[in-house]
Amino acid sequence: MSTPEEEQANIGKVLTFLREWDRGDSRVRGRMLTAFLSRNPGRRLCDVELQLAQVSSLFLARITTWTRLTDQYLMEFLEDGGVLTLLDILSHSQSKEEEKSRPSAFCSLSQTLVANTKRLSVKAMSNTDEPLEAAWALLESLSRGNPRYQNQVYKAMIALMTCSSPKAQQRVLHSLHTVQSKMKTAHHSIVEPLLGLLSSLHLEVQDEAINLILGLRCYEVRPLLLDGLVALLRPTKENVQHQNMQESEIIQMTGSLPVFVQQAAAAKSIRLLAEDSQEVSRELLSLGVIQRLLYAMGNREHTDAQIQASLALKHFVRSFPNIEEHVQRGIGSTLFAAFMNQADTLYMNMDETQAEILLTNKVNITEVWYGDNSEG
Repeated sequence: MSTPEEEQANIGKVLTFLREWDRGDSRVRGRMLTAFLSRNPGRRLCDVELQLAQVSSLFLARITTWTRLTDQYLMEFLEDGGVLTLLDILSHSQSKEEEKSRPSAFCSLSQTLVANTKRLSVKAMSNTDEPLEAAWALLESLSRGNPRYQNQVYKAMIALMTCSSPKAQQRVLHSLHTVQSKMKTAHHSIVEPLLGLLSSLHLEVQDEAINLILGLRCYEVRPLLLDGLVALLRPTKENVQHQNMQESEIIQMTGSLPVFVQQAAAAKSIRLLAEDSQEVSRELLSLGVIQRLLYAMGNREHTDAQIQASLALKHFVRSFPNIEEHVQRGIGSTLFAAFMNQADTLYMNMDETQAEILLTNKVNITEVWYGDNSEG
């Protein structure tokens, strides 16, 4: 952490830079900016943020005005990490005044860059979502026809997934799906925020999240993704207020609609993934998905969770006949017969006793077998 003396020295350097900027012409400014961003390539973002200190709003204002007047050095600015520097500035406010000035400056700069590169026209946006929409628009514009920035844009989009605007979330997910399809690998940091978006109460966000999950099935993050999806079928005790309770009481105490929405979306994602690949189905079985699907079917607090879990379980029972016997033994012949007859409407006739059976089921199937050496 820098000392007050070091901070003052850094501010002095940047103020000197800004004075020289104001005296220079467009060509000089382009070279100055490129040199400034390229000074320490190995620690570029950290060093720039440190040097900018409390004068970052002035820095943003200069760049915004410059890019409106000329695009001669625009590509140099982008190539040398300018976009990520700007995103970093936006996410590290130093004072309330800067919090007010940075979003408008960033939006103005984003719109200018987008217009100059002719990638996307930024439309009128609400005051609440404006900075996030602008960030998305800029990243979206850079993701098209700019393979050089692909990895930087990809990571920036992942970071933007955690924003609070449903509209921005939907757009980022859609763009990220397109960018991911061009990548040979998937970064592990994409999994946690992606699973988190399954709890969105906005269907358009949830649909985009599920589409991206399906797109990740062929990448190395699949084991992490599948493990996370299976875990969401059964809310953990961290989600409940009281630790000393029966398993059947957990559903009643998980506390919020988003948890149930996420549970239903996880079951739907599991079904779609399993239907697409027997290999994925076997991986899900190894994670104990059957017991957890049965548990979700017992959630009488959320109909969609019951429906999605029932449909997913139906796929596994039909795809692997040997599973049928063990599920029937685990939940009883009456409930199993009703499930097999009409899986998607089972919830309509389920009573409290049947729900209790599902919530407390001990079905243990972690592999597909072909003999009698299974564990029930």
